[in-house]
Amino acid sequence: MTSPRKLSPQEEARLAQVRKQFQERKAISDQLGRIKNRIGVYSGKGGVGKTTVAVNLAVMLAQEGANVAIFDCDIDCPNVTRVLRISESPRHDDEGRFHPSSRFGVKVMSMSFFQEKEDEAIIWRGPMIHNAINQFLQMTEWGDLDYMIVDLPPGTSDAPLTVMQTLNLDGFVVVTTPQELAALDAKRSINMIKKMNLNVFGVVENMSGGIFGTGAGEELADEMSLPFLGKVTMREVYVDPQQPAVLESGEVADEFSEIALKVRQLAQSAV
Repeated sequence: MTSPRKLSPQEEARLAQVRKQFQERKAISDQLGRIKNRIGVYSGKGGVGKTTVAVNLAVMLAQEGANVAIFDCDIDCPNVTRVLRISESPRHDDEGRFHPSSRFGVKVMSMSFFQEKEDEAIIWRGPMIHNAINQFLQMTEWGDLDYMIVDLPPGTSDAPLTVMQTLNLDGFVVVTTPQELAALDAKRSINMIKKMNLNVFGVVENMSGGIFGTGAGEELADEMSLPFLGKVTMREVYVDPQQPAVLESGEVADEFSEIALKVRQLAQSAV
């Protein structure tokens, strides 16, 4: 009987990398196992109000009685904590796990908790972003959740790709504004999701009405054969809110209540 062939150093390194990736995926799967629905909020470009939609959707779901968390995966420009006006850092236990901070009934984990200065530039290449997201997922004790709302980085490059490959999201809410170029970029993001064989729940048109016009979101949804989840109208309440707009305006609450209802229905049908 011949003895097994000795692996070369390169083969040993590749095998060790495979083992490491398997262990990481298992650890992440274990951490996310108590979360019923993982929903990404995504856009093809920055500046369309993706974070505003993510935060107000999460707060609305929490107001309706669900257990909700937001995972801010926009490592370069994390803004969730600013929109929520939350400054309390996550608690760190003896086992090295983070217990998310919470405000307005929503648990929060974000890179911004670990910045010394809010305006500090985070200049990281793709592998560093990948490692940061993996560490957050492995080290955060989310508990039992009905919904995790994931605020993704914009665009179609390495950062959102990492999130999509790591979190195995149940579906995506794609955000656009009424302008032609924003809708074009949203279409690109939808095509990226489809190439990953993942589910698009539908399209939200943010900043609708006034000088920006209206209708591009609904047209995009029709063109891509997707549900149109609703319009979020431009209002003064978004200028400098001290709390999420759904808590300051009945009109905003009505808009997000409709979006939340459709998201809940789509999430249930995706299970």
